[in-house]
Amino acid sequence: MSEWKKVKLKDVSINITDGKHGDCKGQDNSGYYFVSCKDVYDGDIHYENARQITKEDFDDADKRTKLAPNDILITNSGTIGRMAFVKDQFETRKTTFQKSVAIVKPDNSKVYPHYLYYLLKSKVNDFVNSSNGAAQKNLLLSTMRDFDLHIENNIIIQRQISTILSRYDSLIENYQKQIKLLEEAAQRLYKDWFVDLHFPGHENTKIVDGVPEGWEKKRAIDFFDMSIGKTPPRAEKEWFSTSDKDVAWVSISDMKDVMFVNTTGEKLTKEACEKFNVKIVPEGTVLLSFKLTVGRVSIADIPVCTNEAIAHFIGTRNSWREYTLLYLRNYHYDSLGNTSGISKAVNSTIIKNMPFLMPCDVILESFSKIVSPLFVKIRNTSSQIRHLTEARDRLLPKLMSGEIAV
Repeated sequence: MSEWKKVKLKDVSINITDGKHGDCKGQDNSGYYFVSCKDVYDGDIHYENARQITKEDFDDADKRTKLAPNDILITNSGTIGRMAFVKDQFETRKTTFQKSVAIVKPDNSKVYPHYLYYLLKSKVNDFVNSSNGAAQKNLLLSTMRDFDLHIENNIIIQRQISTILSRYDSLIENYQKQIKLLEEAAQRLYKDWFVDLHFPGHENTKIVDGVPEGWEKKRAIDFFDMSIGKTPPRAEKEWFSTSDKDVAWVSISDMKDVMFVNTTGEKLTKEACEKFNVKIVPEGTVLLSFKLTVGRVSIADIPVCTNEAIAHFIGTRNSWREYTLLYLRNYHYDSLGNTSGISKAVNSTIIKNMPFLMPCDVILESFSKIVSPLFVKIRNTSSQIRHLTEARDRLLPKLMSGEIAV
C-alpha cells in the first residue's frame, strides 16, 4: 500500500556537499578526474573532456566528496539541475568535483537511491527557482538540505517506481551506444579517405599544390549558401513560444553530442522570424557553433532557426551533407585565431571565409553512398531516443505524485 510523507532532503541523506572551492593542478592522463558542471548531463558523468589532476590534489579534494556508487549529482552553479546517478565503475573512485557540482549521498535505510534520483529529477524546475544570484545562478547547499520532498514511504513501491523509469533509461543508453558505434564507423572512413587520402583511386591521382587533382580548396562561402542565426529581443516574450506550430529554435546547448538536432524546447513564432529577419533554414542544413563553444556540429532534422552563435551551411547537393558534417567536426578551429576577445570564439566573417576542402563529385558521391545509410540509422535511433525521453519525462511526475499507481 502506498504511504506518503513530507521530508526535507537532508532527512533522507547521509551527506549533502559540493566539490572543491579552489583549483587543482592539472596532469594529463593521470586517471584522476576533476569534474565540473559541464561534464554532468543526461544522467551520467561524461569523462571525455573532464580535467585530470595530480593524485595529491585528488586525495585532498576527495576528503570532501568521497564519491561512491548510488550517489546523486546535481549541478548547482551556472546551468542548475543537470543530474547524474553514479554508477559502480572503475572511474568512480577516481573522481572528484569542482564546486559547481553538488553530491547527495542517499541514506539507504530511509530511501531507495534510484528512487530519490528520479524524485529529484522531477523537481529540477523547483531547484532552478530556488537559485539565487544575478550574473550567475547558484543553488546553495543550505537550500538543497532544506528542500521539501513528498516521498513514497514504502521502500518496495520506491523500488517498483525506479524499476519502471530505469527501463526507459536503459533503452536510451543502449541506443546511445549504437549511435556512438555508427558515428565511429563514419569517422574511420572519413579519416581513411580524406585525412590519410586513401580514397578509391588515390594510387593514380596526382597531388597538385597539396590537394588531389580535381579537388578544390576555397572559402566555405564559395561552396555554401551561408547565414548566421539571430535572437529577437529577449525582453519581448511574445516572440518566444513552445507551440508545435512555431519554428524550432536551436541554441548551442541543443547541439551537445547530437548529430541530428530537433529541439522540442523553445520556439520562435513565425511573426518573430519575419519581423527580425531570422532565417528559417531547411531540413538537412549543417549547423556549426562558433561562439563560446566552438566546433559543435549537427544537422537540422527539421526546418529550424538558430541563435546568433550558430552558422548555417546549406549545400547545393545532398552528397555534400555527410562530408560537410565530418569535415567541420574534424576541423582545427584554433587555426582560425580568436578575434572576438571572448575565450574560444571566432566571428562570423572568419567562419564564412574559413578554408574548406571539397573533393571531386565522384569521390563525394561514393563516400555518401557508404555513409548515408549510417546517418539514416543514426537519425532513426536518435528519434527513438527522443520519443523514449519524452515518454519517460511525461511518466516521471505522474509516478512521483502518485497519480499513476504501481
